[in-house]
Amino acid sequence: MKYPYPRPTKYNVRVKKSASGFGLFAEDAIPKNRFIIEYWGKIISDKKADELGGKYIFGLENDKNISGAHRKNIARYINHSCQPNCEASLEGDRIFIRSLKKINPGDELTYNYGKVYFESYIKPFGCRCVKCAKKITGR
Repeated sequence: MKYPYPRPTKYNVRVKKSASGFGLFAEDAIPKNRFIIEYWGKIISDKKADELGGKYIFGLENDKNISGAHRKNIARYINHSCQPNCEASLEGDRIFIRSLKKINPGDELTYNYGKVYFESYIKPFGCRCVKCAKKITGR
């Protein structure tokens, strides 16, 4: 199915301060297995992605990446979680973020960034997702 680019969301979401800096939060209840938002931007090569250093880069396949650096791409504020409430699905050269479970108003939207990104960019500094923060604080 063809969707307009970027595909508009049916749910109200807002960028706010989170434990990891800025995050994207639901303002509406979002049922399980629903499209929430598209991660969009310019398609760039692996070489260009490496030059940019990984920030707001979403790896696709075959030397393609999405540079989500444009400020209008608020999906770029979705943070990593080891126990996410969303998942990213690849459809061609597009990334659609969908809910894995019911998301309540006020919940931060998160997905798992994957092993390669985690090992390279998150693990060296320590994961700040809710699951890992609970392990550290014991709460």
